[in-house]
Amino acid sequence: MILLGCLLIGGFAFIPRVMLVLAWIFSERWDIVWQGDWIVPLLGIIFLPYTTIMFMLVWSPAGISGWDWLWIILGVFLDVLHYQQAAANRRQATSVFKDLN
Repeated sequence: MILLGCLLIGGFAFIPRVMLVLAWIFSERWDIVWQGDWIVPLLGIIFLPYTTIMFMLVWSPAGISGWDWLWIILGVFLDVLHYQQAAANRRQATSVFKDLN
């Protein structure tokens, strides 16, 4: 049961990154949104995958305006929540290992 939970959590952690890499390889929208740049989207894939996904979804040639910012803020919130949960899990794991010793 623990193995299934670990696989699920690992999947949720890597699915956004996998989807972004697939979009980079197969999507024509990628070049339109990022205008040939590669460093910013690469950093987005590594550090802020949910924000990068939201940016890709709401971007238009006219720019981002109005309620589009809500989706980007949601992406930032999901990224921060993901990092916060990872830190909490790390603290809990280290406390469990200290108790075993």
